[in-house]
Order: sequence, then C-alpha cells, then structure tokens
Amino acid sequence: MARAGLTPDRLARAGAELADEIGFDQVSPSALARHFGVQVASLYSHIRGAHDLKTRIAQVALDEMADRAVAALAGRAGRDALVALATVYRDYAREHPGRYAAVQYRVDPGSEAVDAGRRHTELSRAVLRGYDLDEPAQTDAVRLIGSTVNGYISLESAGAFAHSSPTSDESWPRILDALDKLLRNWTTS
Repeated sequence: MARAGLTPDRLARAGAELADEIGFDQVSPSALARHFGVQVASLYSHIRGAHDLKTRIAQVALDEMADRAVAALAGRAGRDALVALATVYRDYAREHPGRYAAVQYRVDPGSEAVDAGRRHTELSRAVLRGYDLDEPAQTDAVRLIGSTVNGYISLESAGAFAHSSPTSDESWPRILDALDKLLRNWTTS
C-alpha cells in the first residue's frame, strides 16, 4: 500500500480523472483500485466507501470550478460577471464532463463538499450585487441562475441541441442576454 502512495486527496483526484474518462456514475472503489493496481481493501484505510469517494470527487470539482470562477469574476459586474460565471461552468463541463456530473452529487450535510458548494452560492450572490436585488429575490435569482446554466449545460452535453438551428454556441449568448435582462428587470410582488 505504501508503494502506491495512497492518500484521501490522491484518491479523490484520481477518481476525478477517472470520472472524466469513464463517467462519474461508473467510478467506484473497485474501479479506482484497478486504476492503482491494488486490492479494494487497500483503499478503505483512506476512504469509507463509494459514497465517501464520490463526495470527495464532488468536492474536488466544486473547488476547481470555484477557483476558476473567482479568477474570471475579478473586476467584473452585471452582465459581464454573469457571462463570466456561466462560461466558467460551461467550459468546465466541456473539459471535465465526469467532474461536472460530480457537482450534482447529493452529499451529506456537514461534509466539506457542502462548504465547497456554498462557495458557488456566494459567487452567484457576488454576480447579483450588480443587479441590486433584495431578499428573497436574491435567493430566487441564485436558484434561477443555477437552474438555467446547469439545465442548458446538461441538455447540451446530452446532445439535445445538436440537431437543430441555431447552434448551441449561437444560442448560448442569447440565453445569457435574456437572463441578464430578466435580472435587470426583476420585480417583487
């Protein structure tokens, strides 16, 4: 086991790479053990099982995306910030489809992955500062941004837009323009 150099972090990162190769749903302790050429039992001193492994992969992906988003949002506000955040997510999903699937994984309350997920809520709230929304509209808007961006990315990655015009790349800025317009004209009633 020591020769393999296994640690929880190394297993999570290898699991993230494996998710991109074979799909997040296919990642398991057995698949990871085969990747390292060790017995499955060797992993259990570092992870508690499949759920723990998948939670750790989700945390890796959430942290990576948040780090990219922080860099992309620097100095931006309003529509520019919205486009930057959405584009980080879309680009990440294209580069790392298995990891992007991992960010949708339901994690246990109190896990570090929950904290990583909260970073994304805070990033969305930072974008919304450019739209001057109060609560509860701000929470609703965070959910709207997440639903719209994730929904689009999920449909696009499933090939749902591949057989019609305009292309997905042509629709993307229009979708973001419509989202920006909605956020700028949000009404509370």
